[in-house]
Amino acid sequence: MGNKRGIPQAFNKQPDGLELRRATVFDVFEMSDVLIRSITRLCAADHEDDPQVLAEWTANKTPETLRDWLQSGSVLWVADYGGQVAAVGGLRMDEITLLYVDPNHTGRGLGVAMLNQLEQEITSAGHPEAHLEATRTAQDFYRKNGWVATGQCSERNDLSCFAMRKSLHPTD
Repeated sequence: MGNKRGIPQAFNKQPDGLELRRATVFDVFEMSDVLIRSITRLCAADHEDDPQVLAEWTANKTPETLRDWLQSGSVLWVADYGGQVAAVGGLRMDEITLLYVDPNHTGRGLGVAMLNQLEQEITSAGHPEAHLEATRTAQDFYRKNGWVATGQCSERNDLSCFAMRKSLHPTD
């Protein structure tokens, strides 16, 4: 049976040259670069090129912080595309905490492939529903992939932030 992501997901072909895998400490430098480039170049609607907002948003995207997250048991994924880290994803229980694509690799299906992987991980862990906090920039991407807005995030007043959820139950 299909799920609420719909029949098109069954036909989604992963881009050639893409490997989705759990991140390791050896990936932290490339992951940091991807996160900072993506935030800086793709999320202008959210940070409006404000240096202070950018500095705050990227402050915890350093290799050292990413290494600490991995060593503390955080679940981080990378999309290795042609031998380079081209996207980064993260999970905490039923919540997607990160999903960023390198600006040099957008439009190739890497974001959708990573999102599908993260949703699959949440389902495999037994959670019937997934949650995330989307930026203004990412809202349409998530909506196109079956996510629905549930309101404004309450804890992040400094960025545009929109709570979203998606049922991961199989359809009958």
